[in-house]
Amino acid sequence: MKKSVKAVAILAMLSTCAYAQEQDSTRVNPLKEVVISDTKFAQSKEKSGKVIEVISAKDLEKKSGQSLATVLSQVTGVEINGNQSANGKNLGYYIRGGKNRQVLILIDGIPVTDASGITLEYDLRLLPVEQVESIEVMKGAASTLYGTGAATGVINITLKKSAKKTIEGNAYLNIGSNNTSDDKKYNGQDFNQGISVNGNYKKINYFTGFNSTETGNISQIASPDETIKYEDDRFSRQNAIAKLGFKATDRLTLDFFGNYDKLKNGYDFTFDNTGFNDTDINTTTSEQVRFGFSPKFKYNKGEFVLNSGFAKITRDYSEFNTFSGTTDYSLYESRNIVVDAVNKYNINKDFAVILGVNYQFNDMLSETPFGNIENESTKFNIVDGYSTLVYHFDFGLNLNTGARLNNHSAYGNNFVYNFNPSYNFKTSFPLKLVASYSTAYITPSLYQLYSEYGNTNLTPEKNATAEAGFETQLLDKKLKIDAVAFYRDQTNSFDFFFNPDTFEAYYVNIDGKNKAKGVETEVTFDVSDKLRINANYTFTQVDKALDRLIPKHKANVGVDFQPTSRTLFNLNYQYFNARNDAFFDGNTFGTTFVELDSYQLVNALVKYELIKNRLTVFSSVTNILNEEFVENIGYATRGRNFKLGLNIVL
Repeated sequence: MKKSVKAVAILAMLSTCAYAQEQDSTRVNPLKEVVISDTKFAQSKEKSGKVIEVISAKDLEKKSGQSLATVLSQVTGVEINGNQSANGKNLGYYIRGGKNRQVLILIDGIPVTDASGITLEYDLRLLPVEQVESIEVMKGAASTLYGTGAATGVINITLKKSAKKTIEGNAYLNIGSNNTSDDKKYNGQDFNQGISVNGNYKKINYFTGFNSTETGNISQIASPDETIKYEDDRFSRQNAIAKLGFKATDRLTLDFFGNYDKLKNGYDFTFDNTGFNDTDINTTTSEQVRFGFSPKFKYNKGEFVLNSGFAKITRDYSEFNTFSGTTDYSLYESRNIVVDAVNKYNINKDFAVILGVNYQFNDMLSETPFGNIENESTKFNIVDGYSTLVYHFDFGLNLNTGARLNNHSAYGNNFVYNFNPSYNFKTSFPLKLVASYSTAYITPSLYQLYSEYGNTNLTPEKNATAEAGFETQLLDKKLKIDAVAFYRDQTNSFDFFFNPDTFEAYYVNIDGKNKAKGVETEVTFDVSDKLRINANYTFTQVDKALDRLIPKHKANVGVDFQPTSRTLFNLNYQYFNARNDAFFDGNTFGTTFVELDSYQLVNALVKYELIKNRLTVFSSVTNILNEEFVENIGYATRGRNFKLGLNIVL
């Protein structure tokens, strides 16, 4: 009853608050926005057969002080588990009942992955949101365009680009508290700062940036009561990025990039039913080096793009062994090469053919107390050929259909396809109907195949997703509504088998189909030039085999008010339904399934431009009600916290 009253009060408060956005001289029609994710080339969102969530640069400006994971967790249909825990806590990515490996992450159009990871996912903690220009989130199976791993969604992250000026600089500093709900320390424990220089001179454009983040005062694990204080698990991150572009001709551009990312943090893990392994010896360091080359060539009837990248990730762990009383050291290293050559040929203004060839190489090595894995034998490569046809009929019908033939060095050929029609009604108000049927596949990771728990008899997981929905705008385009219903079949899922009697452990395929279904809907209302209200709701229902840490109901409400061109107020409310989790007892080697309570968060931000286009300051408070909640069983979460920040444009 108490939570219900609290929720009603919050919603009432939100309904009386206001939302505003920075205004251009003309209002942008959301259905006229340009998206890339569903064709790999820019096209009008109106002609896209998907409801693609776009987080623009202006949207990110309104989320000052938030992490990339927190920003993404507010998107319809997306849950980034761990974004409210200590910064060093590993993250879980959930879209349409799929987790981590089923969600493909792109950075500037290039797939990113950690080939030494159990599920190959890219660690979003490596990337500071301050280096991000925009994000597109496309939900549903997308293996036709993006290959293995794109089974439930694609998160396409575009990093910042050069300014139009010859030279421009930017510097920022954020300082905040970092408390659980039981802490009352509001001194600086969360520091985030950075600087960038960018510009455009004749045929050359450039962008360089550096970021540093340091946080403390929170242990990753939750204390069972106020009398026990676990040691702090500090989090440290440094990022450097450089991008260089050269316009060789009016048709040919050459883009180069390189970045270095490093994070170090303390960590803790579940040991037995009396508590956790909590010691300052437990530390991990991750280092990433990425560089690549992306030429683009435009010709009379089309465009050719070559996206290529190399990444090397090294992770090491120092871990106290409670059985032997000594410290164990583990090292994981991976390399990943991606080359994606894709060409779009416009047969006419309404009909385009997209042809591409993708090559990927992954290898890994590991050195652990349980044994070593050499990269000479632990590797695979993938060669894919794919095609997509895009046709726009004058009467409003759009078709996007394609197929991909994958050749995997360990699994041979896999074939996937998609069929994605949409229809724009030629009526007094814009209405677009969307539908699609797409297939996808996921091959096992190198760890699942060749580690001490590996199983070379694993078969690829297969997915099929059907969806239908609509987008519309009403009230002179001030009210935007979209909704999508989906149904997904998943077969040959990967799972970890452990026999506590024999201590036998290895990865297996789950027999039979597992299903996920749900609804994703969003409403945006521009009440006036100074007022916007945005709300989204996600319903997800999954079979028991998939039902872990996925809220059945999740809602976000955002209200912004901009009384002047320099002032912004934001209020945000989030509701998370109860979720299932599992507790592994390291003493009995048994697993206990638990239900985590529902919770709600209220956050606020005020932002003011002291010097127009030059100096901006902000203040934010998160978890205003100091709600005590659990994201993962046994791990700590953040309570009420404050943050101050400034941004300077030079």
